Amino acid sequence: MKHAKIIQDLEKLGIKGNYKLVYNPSYEELYQAEVSPGNQGFEEAELTESGAVSVKTGVFTGRSPKDRYIVQDDVTRDTIFWDGKVNLPTTAETFDACKGLVLNQLSEAKKIYVVDAFCGTNTDTRLKVRFIVEVAWQAHFVTNMFIRPSHYELENFGEPDFTVINGSKTTNPNWEAQELNSENFIMFNLTQKIQIIGGTWYGGEMKKGMFAMMNYYLPLKGMASMHCSANVGEDGDVALFFGLSGTGKTTLSADPKRFLIGDDEHGWDNNGVFNYEGGCYAKVIDLSGEKEPDIFRAIKRDALLENVVVNNGIADYTDGSITENTRVSYPIYHINKIVLPSKAGHAKKIVYLSADAFGVLPPVSILDENQAQYHFLCGYTSKLAGTERGITEPEPSFSPAFGEAFLTLHPTMYSKTLIGKMKEHGAKAYLVNTGWNGTGKRISLKDTRAIIDSIIDGSIENAPKTQVPIMNLEIPTQLPNVSEGILDPRETYSNAAEWEEKAKDLAARYIKNFEQYCDTEEGKKLISSGPQLQQQTI
Repeated sequence: MKHAKIIQDLEKLGIKGNYKLVYNPSYEELYQAEVSPGNQGFEEAELTESGAVSVKTGVFTGRSPKDRYIVQDDVTRDTIFWDGKVNLPTTAETFDACKGLVLNQLSEAKKIYVVDAFCGTNTDTRLKVRFIVEVAWQAHFVTNMFIRPSHYELENFGEPDFTVINGSKTTNPNWEAQELNSENFIMFNLTQKIQIIGGTWYGGEMKKGMFAMMNYYLPLKGMASMHCSANVGEDGDVALFFGLSGTGKTTLSADPKRFLIGDDEHGWDNNGVFNYEGGCYAKVIDLSGEKEPDIFRAIKRDALLENVVVNNGIADYTDGSITENTRVSYPIYHINKIVLPSKAGHAKKIVYLSADAFGVLPPVSILDENQAQYHFLCGYTSKLAGTERGITEPEPSFSPAFGEAFLTLHPTMYSKTLIGKMKEHGAKAYLVNTGWNGTGKRISLKDTRAIIDSIIDGSIENAPKTQVPIMNLEIPTQLPNVSEGILDPRETYSNAAEWEEKAKDLAARYIKNFEQYCDTEEGKKLISSGPQLQQQTI
């Protein structure tokens, strides 16, 4: 009965044909489809010794932000932040033309997977999302990454709040006439409540697409929507870790001493912090059981590896020849210490993670209230190789709310909601550099974990402190279990003048970037909380 209704729904969308419908497949069904003989190219999967399946995502091994569009219409015209960089407008006519291409492709499929899932733990704010895909491993990906309904919830799922139609095998031959970036497309129509995908196989477009929609709906209701990981201690103390891909959100939140709420996307309402997802999506380049035991152990049957080189069934995590952005998705219960359902109380510790590739930022800085707002709006990090198409070397990046690529409203909306929650619940913010220093080496995970421990247990507040000029940051000079001589970045250079030169360059970039917020009195008041080039140093 359920299958007949789903087929009717697909026909209403415009998907017709003699396909076999697979509705909310079990992991066993997905596994059998993935490893079946004869799979080639797009559908090819390899079984690894851990029991996880490994797939290749084709030319696209990261998101393609220049091919991402939102239909500009009466619903979105005055709400979406049309910045000309992240939220690119397109017309309803172009969307419908591309949707037609996707529907035609799926109408020729031999098999269609439909996965109904939730985006969001809280029943009053979650989205019911329907994913329509042609390939088993893409169904596997969304089954891992979104919240799996119970049998009862599935029987009573009803009409989806949003539908994702993935036609990744099709491309758009009319892209130039439609003034698009390329033949590939990721498009959203908020009136139809549909996302369509063409040309890119990368599963992250589905994951981050729904994150962008939560970033649209929740702040308009006064809730914080956050690109962060979250965990909670035995006493109920919640910590949030903001950061872009490659900064350590997943690694640092998977703390054996604490319970994981989620590794990437969360909301914060009147009841506390809650996860949007039902799984984790971790980078695995150079992964080892020694450095990241929780993530390493999570790679087993039902986990899905992406773009990892596999030799005779053995995954080689040191090989970045396909991409540096090698990944694994797995259900959240593959982590031993988790909270289910994935939510907890109000956050008390807020950690901004920056992978500074230029060796300027201290490993940890203690932020006051205004600095917390300033650095949240800046969201500085270095974009690391592979996380977006075309990124092959680290690039300095300012990403408002540590998630610019997924923001659908003006950045100040996310600042307003987060800082409001922080004030209400007495949360304190810290800026943690998980990148490099003057030694030319990346700050060790061991030292970063010790820094996080000092933040969580409060010992950082009692540590001796000093000011780092130019960057205008207060830092501790000594912390338990942290290597000596690294907390002040100037001391990691053989010549402190070299740090000063780099710091002035980075400070100028901060100042230039923040000009966009200085058209209001509130923004102007925050200038003194950022880097100050006029300061004399050393």
